[in-house]
Amino acid sequence: MKINLKYKSIVFAFLMAFSMSLFISFILSSINLGYSDSSLFLHSWLKTWSQAFICAFFGAYFFPKGIQRVMKKIHFVDKTN
Repeated sequence: MKINLKYKSIVFAFLMAFSMSLFISFILSSINLGYSDSSLFLHSWLKTWSQAFICAFFGAYFFPKGIQRVMKKIHFVDKTN
């Protein structure tokens, strides 16, 4: 699969948001609902995931840029004794 380099940050944000929102919404739905009614669990999980994905996508796209700016201001040192 070939994708233009200018879309790299969007593809990265999409894949990160997709995987993280899927994983976290599944874990939290499992904890909060349990598995007693599988149809209720699946419906609630997919609804929660779709909402989480929208938030996660924008976060995964915009947060790294700001975090990289902050990281440039931090001076890391290697203190080995």
